[in-house]
Amino acid sequence: MIYFDSDYMTGAHPRVMERLVATNGLHTKGYGRDEFTARARRLILDACGLGQGEVYLLEGGTQTNAVVIDRLLDHNDGVIAADTAHINVHEAGAIESNGHKILALPGHDGKLKAEDIQQYLRDFYNDDTNHYMVKPAMVYISFPTELGTVYTHEELKAIREVCDEYDMPLYADGARLAYGLAAGGTDVTLRELATMCDVFYIGGTKCGALLGEAVVTRRPELLRRFVSLIKVHGATLAKGRVLGVQFETLFTDGLYEQIGRHAVEMALRLKAGFISKGHKLYIDSPTNQQFFVLPNDKIDSLRRVASFELWGPRGEHETPVRFVTDWATSPEDIDKLIDAL
Repeated sequence: MIYFDSDYMTGAHPRVMERLVATNGLHTKGYGRDEFTARARRLILDACGLGQGEVYLLEGGTQTNAVVIDRLLDHNDGVIAADTAHINVHEAGAIESNGHKILALPGHDGKLKAEDIQQYLRDFYNDDTNHYMVKPAMVYISFPTELGTVYTHEELKAIREVCDEYDMPLYADGARLAYGLAAGGTDVTLRELATMCDVFYIGGTKCGALLGEAVVTRRPELLRRFVSLIKVHGATLAKGRVLGVQFETLFTDGLYEQIGRHAVEMALRLKAGFISKGHKLYIDSPTNQQFFVLPNDKIDSLRRVASFELWGPRGEHETPVRFVTDWATSPEDIDKLIDAL
């Protein structure tokens, strides 16, 4: 069986595991006060081109989104997001459970459009009863999106300008950031993302680490008493060095970028194989997530050799499906899948 369900099904990249084993016997301070975490923070800030800023290491994506959004919003504020956003669909109401409503706008291939955000904000502030409504107080995007699409520099710049006009922070979920940065169709770099977003996170769990996400901000004042809030959410990891060692490794000698490029190369090879067999795309993704519409009988036969996800309810005759590659996907895996088509 070959696995394409998601990019967290395999353990950590061998270099990450080797480093964890090599440092396992050392005694360090807890709660992220160790030397590995300190080096990881410096490496990440340097990669982001931030002379000033802060990095916080957390364990998982939903946890990270919940803590960051809880800090950026007052209790009865809301967060603008695409209707397909992870926080709106697949996080079990984690944001709402903290008292923050998700203000979902129509997504365009998974992306928000600046003009939609601006129109929503204009309508809100032109409504005389807005003091009884949930205030839109931040914007959430994913890079890449849940549909594997990526923003261009101009698209991000336009959203940034709307956020500046209304004095709202822009936050980017980077659970699959390595693959977004490696994708064709975007001219956004890590440094540009760090400049245009007030807060974002660099995904580790889906990008070569056993677990871990790195929250980055160029405006530390927005995340006031953040370490305390992480504790409030039960998200403080006593053995914080486990996260520090991994991110130190991922940001040494370009490993994070290598992981992204490899997975995207494998995904594009997979896409070309499906297209050559006459199968149609559900959405044209340039990242490590690939979406197709397959006949149900083809899905059933393919599942004898590979595991993958249905993207929504099973249709009467055909169904959208998703295949995901990662650091461990090999050309042989792809060839075996294509041969089974």
